[in-house]
Amino acid sequence: MLTHISQGFRLARRELRGGFASLRIVLACLALGVAAITAVGTLQSATKAGLAADGARLLGGDVEVRVAYRPLSPEARAWATSRGARVSEVIEMRAMAVAPNGERSLVELKAVDAAWPLIGEFSTVTGSTLAPQAGRPAVALEASVVDRLGIAPGEAIRIGEASFTFVGTIAQEPDRVASPAVLGPRALILAQSLPATALIQPGSLVNYDTRALLPPGTDSRAFGRAWQAAMGDGGWRVRYSDQAEPGVNRFLDRAAAFLTLAGLTALLVGGIGVATGVRAWLEARGRTIATLRCLGAPSGTILATYLIQVLVLAAIGIAIGLVVGSGVTWLAAQALAGALPVPPRLGFYPGALGLAALYGLLTALAFALWPLGRAQRIPGAALFRDLVTANPGWPSRPILLANLLAALALVALVVGTAEQPKFALGFCGGAAVTLLLFRLGATGLMRFAKGLRGIRRPAFRLGLANLHRPGAPTPTMLVALGIGLTTLAAIATIEGNLRAQLADQLPRAAPSFFFIDIQNDQAEEFDRIARAQAGVDDVRRVPSLRARVVAVNGTPAEQVNATEETRWALRGDRGLTYAATPPEGTRLVEGQWWPADYSGPPLVSFDAAIARGWGIGIGATLTVNVLGRDIDLKIASLREIQWRGLGINYVMVASPGLLSAAPHTHIATVRSEAAQEVSVLRAITDAFPNVSGIRVRDALEAVAGLLSRVGVALQATSSVTLLAGMLVLAGAVAAGQRARVRDAVILKTIGATRSQVRGAWLVEFGLLGLVAGLLAAAAGSAASWAVMRFVMNAPWVFLPGTLAVTVAGCVLLTLALGYIGTALALRARPAPLLRNE
Repeated sequence: MLTHISQGFRLARRELRGGFASLRIVLACLALGVAAITAVGTLQSATKAGLAADGARLLGGDVEVRVAYRPLSPEARAWATSRGARVSEVIEMRAMAVAPNGERSLVELKAVDAAWPLIGEFSTVTGSTLAPQAGRPAVALEASVVDRLGIAPGEAIRIGEASFTFVGTIAQEPDRVASPAVLGPRALILAQSLPATALIQPGSLVNYDTRALLPPGTDSRAFGRAWQAAMGDGGWRVRYSDQAEPGVNRFLDRAAAFLTLAGLTALLVGGIGVATGVRAWLEARGRTIATLRCLGAPSGTILATYLIQVLVLAAIGIAIGLVVGSGVTWLAAQALAGALPVPPRLGFYPGALGLAALYGLLTALAFALWPLGRAQRIPGAALFRDLVTANPGWPSRPILLANLLAALALVALVVGTAEQPKFALGFCGGAAVTLLLFRLGATGLMRFAKGLRGIRRPAFRLGLANLHRPGAPTPTMLVALGIGLTTLAAIATIEGNLRAQLADQLPRAAPSFFFIDIQNDQAEEFDRIARAQAGVDDVRRVPSLRARVVAVNGTPAEQVNATEETRWALRGDRGLTYAATPPEGTRLVEGQWWPADYSGPPLVSFDAAIARGWGIGIGATLTVNVLGRDIDLKIASLREIQWRGLGINYVMVASPGLLSAAPHTHIATVRSEAAQEVSVLRAITDAFPNVSGIRVRDALEAVAGLLSRVGVALQATSSVTLLAGMLVLAGAVAAGQRARVRDAVILKTIGATRSQVRGAWLVEFGLLGLVAGLLAAAAGSAASWAVMRFVMNAPWVFLPGTLAVTVAGCVLLTLALGYIGTALALRARPAPLLRNE
């Protein structure tokens, strides 16, 4: 073994002096795939580093205690301050901001005390503070709401029942992570101004966040545990600076995992280019290899010689990919500065770089070992014949085993590093099935072309013969181009399905408004005023409470073995309502509803899908915290909920009795004609200043805008896959260019015209592109169906227009590359080639 390696190293070093001109496509394919994975990984690491470094600033302190509906007790604040902590309280809720011209907008109202911010600085564009102006309390607004209301500094704005002076647009808010304002932009006021708004009523949706900045050297987690133990839970949600934005971290992990898989697809397509390039390179080295075999070189030495060269080439390609990917990270950070939650901390992240390099190495081995093993296996004489006729020989068993191990290692790496291992495993299986599909498609196309006999037109006969002739690159071209287009078609179809639901299905079924914080004594008057408005055709209202699941069958919420798709319901507060009879549209799938006059222990009708994810059923007990009190709810029935309708849907609908006596508000939906929406919103919010109206159309437009930004990122990543496919296709054309030149020279010598040769090219590449496009459309549709059905739990619709563009683009792309190869072949002069023959 050592002898083979040492001899192979000497021979490889001599051959490497000639450079890598014949392996440029291999180099480019590896570099492109590694660069995509590097860019995604380093940007994710840099953003997480930014979150970690600014964790205390983003949280607003070292420890935060959030309590819904009521402030933290004075005793709890005193406990923290007595131990050297600086404490600040922030109150958050939603409200309506009304401009002097009558324009209004939903805002996320944030009321802060004099100690805020504990970390960082707050500033406005005008340089103003939140000190009262013109005899009124001050408010600072986010730029989007300023534009919507059309106001200028110094003007009065009504929030609730109080009038505020707009002092300036928010320039810097230290404890806020950048995120799309789907349900309202920020409005900032002082906490001392909040009572005048009369927004806080019994049961209002209000969060009280108490932040504590600890003395240097204090263990924040030990402090938080001691604080909670001393004061009792009371519905506390405690967060620390290293988990300032867990939702953002989860989003980053999932987005990066998806984009990494898209980058890996580009790398896999590039792997086909590696196999094609290495095979063509070895065929060009056929005489050299045959000479070595005739001189007595053992197969192990030949394998070591060319494996060393491939590894050197892979190392160079990986290095280029790492450098380019790091550069792309910097460019992406600049381009996405406003979309990222925090400014990424660009730097050296060896974990992300090492992972990308490992992906590249395993891909190179998985796709290069087969042609290397084939060259090792074939005798010298067969290699000479292989210049004309492809040899179907297989590699030796050790090489096959090594190839299999490299492929399995690559799959293990993909699954082991994925945020959702099952999805990653499905991706690997889908990639394998897609590769097999296109390989079978190539075989079918070759047999179809071979079976067409009796065609008299020379161009058609020559084009069909090129598809099935010995050594034809049809399988390589079809697989390379098809995988890239499949990825593009799948992403385009997924995005199209999401847009179709938002633009078409949801607006027809969705209400026009959600109104929140309706008080009990306002409920009947609200119904009367809402129904009296012109254009209103439906008003629905239900009681509304907030509850946090603290245990399931006695198991603490954080220890429940829930599926990834249902774990969200265990985090934070959930909506809770009560009803004596089943709400309209209720669909029970298991159990029975309680009698209308039921007065026993609290029961609950629960979401069937979440129950399956938690592994519970009828009779299970949910312990929920409502207004600081733990209540046991026994599951009496399971319901199937259609969330897409955007009606009033609750995970938990409880029996009346105990909950109806608790302080609570009501939530209502109102459906009206689009032309009357503005007048409806004005009438209701003028009559009830404490009530906030959420315009569904605005929320949908915000979500659509978010989808557009996500779609751009996905399309950019899938374009990398398509670019890799184009490189492989170009490599396949280049690998067969020598045979194409020879064929063109011979055809022209025996009297074929240029138009006939071009016609043959049109038939060959036109059929190749058409078959690849049709298969890519089918595979992309299947992939998008699986993602929509099993990952997003949403319906899927067929989008023929999107798929038609895919097929047409595939045909045009193959024709363009084929034309380039044919044009170059037609330029070759016959004399030099014929003299060499």
